[in-house]
Amino acid sequence: MTTTTPSAPETKAAHPVRPSAGALLLQGVRANMRQYGMLVALVFLVVLFQIWTDGTLLLPNNVSNLIQQNSYILILAMGMMIVIIAGHIDLSVGSLAAFVGALSAVMMVRHDMPWVLALVLSLLVGAVAGAWQGYFIAYLGIPSFIVTLAGMLLFRGLTQIFLEGRSLAPFPDGFQNIAKGFIPEMGPYTQYHNPTLFLGLVTVVFLLLREWRDRKRQLAYELDVLPAGLWALKCVAITAAIVAFTLTLASFHGVPVVMLIMCVLLIGLGYVMRNAVVGRHVYALGGNKAAAKLSGVKDKRVTFLVFVNMGVLAALAGCVYAARLNAGTPQAGLNFELEAIAAAFIGGASMSGGVGTVMGAVIGGLVLGVLNNGMSLVGIGTDYQQVIKGLVLLAAVGFDVWNKRRSVA
Repeated sequence: MTTTTPSAPETKAAHPVRPSAGALLLQGVRANMRQYGMLVALVFLVVLFQIWTDGTLLLPNNVSNLIQQNSYILILAMGMMIVIIAGHIDLSVGSLAAFVGALSAVMMVRHDMPWVLALVLSLLVGAVAGAWQGYFIAYLGIPSFIVTLAGMLLFRGLTQIFLEGRSLAPFPDGFQNIAKGFIPEMGPYTQYHNPTLFLGLVTVVFLLLREWRDRKRQLAYELDVLPAGLWALKCVAITAAIVAFTLTLASFHGVPVVMLIMCVLLIGLGYVMRNAVVGRHVYALGGNKAAAKLSGVKDKRVTFLVFVNMGVLAALAGCVYAARLNAGTPQAGLNFELEAIAAAFIGGASMSGGVGTVMGAVIGGLVLGVLNNGMSLVGIGTDYQQVIKGLVLLAAVGFDVWNKRRSVA
């Protein structure tokens, strides 16, 4: 008599379980912890100082002033973020900005050079200075800390020599408008600045199309995406933020010229770092230089280009600062390098390199800018401001270290 063993119950084919909406949201936040954390901190600071100053912080004239006042630091922070991603540091940017500002003053004030030509030559001088430092770092192997420290002393001394210890002024109106001007009004009279409304509309359409394209691409590759409801809520939040910001600027004089310059830099550098081959190579070098070299990355050329880019941005920042002051002064650029480095680290850069975004640098610079502006409006002294900014920087770097240890564990 044979016995038969009962067959195992049939099991249903296993289907992949899609994460819930909450899990997807939490996963997205964890994957972008640095940038999201600083964005939340920026919103918190804006709300805090808006209440503390009885609404003064977000008045249209103060918002425009906030943008113009921090423009040169934001320009430097974008370049510094790329330098730090590549695994280096640049201590010379403040002195280089001062030197280029002095040089532009000499060209325009002493030699009556047209301001457009002086601006182009100033940017070329910045590129040459960046190439000079990049050569020593990339091809001779001297640490960037030493090379740029020497550059900081060199450019500061050259600034004193060119200006002979005194300020040079004034600049032509066209040059001043780089830092203090606004895009001109056009179209019929309304209560708002028409070109600013148009630019805000274009920005909303561009960002929403990019969100839709990214979502469509992720779905095509069967990647996890936010549920339709949460994705729509995200789009609504983006639209509301841009509309509020646009109406604030449009109710004053419109978009500052320097803001347009920064937007072009943000879009261009952001695209290069996200999509271009050289941008991916910068991340690879900062993440693991040995592995990047074995993968065929031309580390010397990439490092050289990173410092050329930093030189051009430092020159542009120097011209913007000089245009805002309407003078080339020997004391220009003091501590600019520290502000730019702080903005990069607050915006999500990692001490070990290979991590960070250009947008993160802008967010970090805005955090510092709102702190400076808000504390000045409520009457906090500059001594206490330095203490608070130092604690914010320490907290940002400490958060980076904690986040790394948590991800490893």
